[in-house]
Amino acid sequence: MIESISIKITNPDEKVAAIIDELSANLYLRFGSDGKNSFTDWQYENSKFVFVIAEIDNEIVGCGAIRPIDDTIGEVKRMYSKFPGKKIGQTILAFLEDKAKTIGFTDLVLETRIKNQDAIQFYQKQGYKVIQNYGKYSDRPEAICFGKSLK
Repeated sequence: MIESISIKITNPDEKVAAIIDELSANLYLRFGSDGKNSFTDWQYENSKFVFVIAEIDNEIVGCGAIRPIDDTIGEVKRMYSKFPGKKIGQTILAFLEDKAKTIGFTDLVLETRIKNQDAIQFYQKQGYKVIQNYGKYSDRPEAICFGKSLK
């Protein structure tokens, strides 16, 4: 039986804090940094900010977000799938890409760690290409950045 994944737009509040905490703990265990410093400064009221959760049978099994870099470029953040191999991440990212187009983004960018080979392979399979490190990642040799045109 194929499990149905539902994607819901929500706020990253107490209701979904457990999945965000799980992502942060997972990143910290694997890479020594939880990635939270890139998430706390967001302006949730921004109309171009989108945070989603993925659910299977009412269990939150993943999350992801986009935030504006400028009027036409969005940044993918906090992508996480609790169960690898169930197309949760792919479903979340496809939803975020569709939503990004509807709110006016023409391109998406993201950053991950060079050590995170699973993420690198995942994004490349979804059509993301390596780009020059941007913003606060410009001088960080441990970072690798990707971009994808939504046009």
